[in-house]
Amino acid sequence: MKNRLLLNATFFLFILSFNVLSLNGQAFLDLETGAIGTGYNNIRIPGDQGTLFSLKDDLISKTEIFFRLRANYTIKSRHTLSLLYAPLETVSNGSVPNDIIFEGVTFPANTDLKGTYKFNSYRLTYRYEIVQKPKFEFGLGFTAKIRDAKIALVSAVIKSEKTNVGFVPIINFRMLWKMDEKIGILLEGDALAAPQGRAEDVLIAATYRLSDRLGFKAGYRILEGGADNDEVYSFALFNYASVGLFIYL
Repeated sequence: MKNRLLLNATFFLFILSFNVLSLNGQAFLDLETGAIGTGYNNIRIPGDQGTLFSLKDDLISKTEIFFRLRANYTIKSRHTLSLLYAPLETVSNGSVPNDIIFEGVTFPANTDLKGTYKFNSYRLTYRYEIVQKPKFEFGLGFTAKIRDAKIALVSAVIKSEKTNVGFVPIINFRMLWKMDEKIGILLEGDALAAPQGRAEDVLIAATYRLSDRLGFKAGYRILEGGADNDEVYSFALFNYASVGLFIYL
């Protein structure tokens, strides 16, 4: 409960600070949606004693619809602050021919199971645009990410879940190649690797400026990462077919 209250309070402060800044700044919204499919999702909880199983291959996951919302504020064309809300939840169903020990609970072999994987992300980013040319833009920055994660396994009679709310620092980057005044190629994301784990969230997309107030993008996003320790072993990869709108305020 304390972690949940901290998460909600932190995100509220992020939104409040953006609203205050946008009174005197150049702002735009980035709305993204599309389909998400699981590439792999391997779980063992606890990391040193649980049973390794897959929410992609042992239990079968479905393609889901996703959405993401980012609010951006740019100061003097080079300093950008952004807030991102990126919910993610997938559901897998099936059974396996062996017992699964998950978070201290044993699920018997050949039991119908439902697995839920949630990884909601709240991010505050600062990025400095290092290169600003008519045909090319490049920036680097820092993202403060709060994750709200849950992995749950449920049968008809028993249930177990692992939840975690935590902070992760990540490197942010953005590159835009402008083919002309309307069409561009965008590569942007957050990524970092450390002994405790890794995280990558990267989009490559074609962009089209529809008007002074509206732009369009379509492309591919990859989300990958996880952690390996005594408490949890969890590595997952998700593939996004993405479309989106830029709304300039």
